[in-house]
Amino acid sequence: MPFPIRTCVVCSEEFELKPGKPGFANHCPTCTAEEEEAKAENAPGLPALDPKSTAEVNAARREAMRNLLYRKDS
Repeated sequence: MPFPIRTCVVCSEEFELKPGKPGFANHCPTCTAEEEEAKAENAPGLPALDPKSTAEVNAARREAMRNLLYRKDS
């Protein structure tokens, strides 16, 4: 089964839309790679969360869900 032929909206080049292709279905692989590089250059590094703060966030999330699910409406 042949892959569908698409036209890139950025550079107007035709390409085959293959399963598992990263990016948008209307961008060719080269334009998708260029966009990913631009995002990587402009994006600041995210700070790593320490396990204690992650545990605190998860505990707060569990408590909020418990309150939403099991609160009694008066």
